[in-house]
Amino acid sequence: MKKTKKIDPFAPLDKYEEELIKSIENDEWVEIPNQKEEIEKLVGAAKYTREMMKKEKRITVRVNKQDLEDIQEKAIQTGIPYQTLIASILHKFAKGKINIGV
Repeated sequence: MKKTKKIDPFAPLDKYEEELIKSIENDEWVEIPNQKEEIEKLVGAAKYTREMMKKEKRITVRVNKQDLEDIQEKAIQTGIPYQTLIASILHKFAKGKINIGV
């Protein structure tokens, strides 16, 4: 009869888990003040994000290559993703906050 090797369920699985256990044992973790309120805030943000995702619609737009590169550069300077910049510009135009002379 072949003996099966017993595995300690509490033994760390890898180096990351070893470091995690050491940090817990060394009291490097702190309790979050107002933990219940913080959880409620994060749950609310997640629900809001999920609802907003339902309201968004994806589109496909053909854009001149140089224009896209210019937009991407401006997005980098602004510190936001270029898709977010484009969506923001479209939103402002749709709400009448930006006028485009055509």
